[in-house]
Amino acid sequence: MAESIEKYIDIQDNEQAINEIMESYGQSILQLVYSYVKDKSIAEDLTQEIFVKCYKNLHTYNGQSKIKTWLWRITINHCKDYLKSWYKRKVIISEEKVMGVENNHSSTEEEVMQDFVDGELVSTIMDLPTKYREVIYLYYYEDLTTREIAQVIKKSENTIKTRLKRAKVILKEQLGGTF
Repeated sequence: MAESIEKYIDIQDNEQAINEIMESYGQSILQLVYSYVKDKSIAEDLTQEIFVKCYKNLHTYNGQSKIKTWLWRITINHCKDYLKSWYKRKVIISEEKVMGVENNHSSTEEEVMQDFVDGELVSTIMDLPTKYREVIYLYYYEDLTTREIAQVIKKSENTIKTRLKRAKVILKEQLGGTF
């Protein structure tokens, strides 16, 4: 898919490229944003802003990294900027729902149990400090390697490995050894 996106970037068809990017990575970016802001409506707004930013800066993508890495870098920076902003510090908005992924289980009992376990895991992950939450999300939910995460977060690969290890220890303690 990235190859088809890069094809449009090469021929300067930014509208087609951004449509491909939104279709391919929209949900993943929304989930990544949500992992930072913990509010569905704010995550949706920020995701739209990120796609506008991507559209305006598509000409700066030089192909030295994967398009996905470029998008994640923009997304993470945008989220961090939002979290540091006056609006975030002064206006309190809360939402108790956690974005979920639909499960296909054979029985209602299994579905209820899985929803409980998933909800507990997501809630515990969302309570982690940002530096641990982002590596857990990128590693387990986006299937990025430690090297790719290091490129996105602009930290050394050893730092990423350490953060992953520490995050797992914290999760294991908080979940009672079930992680």
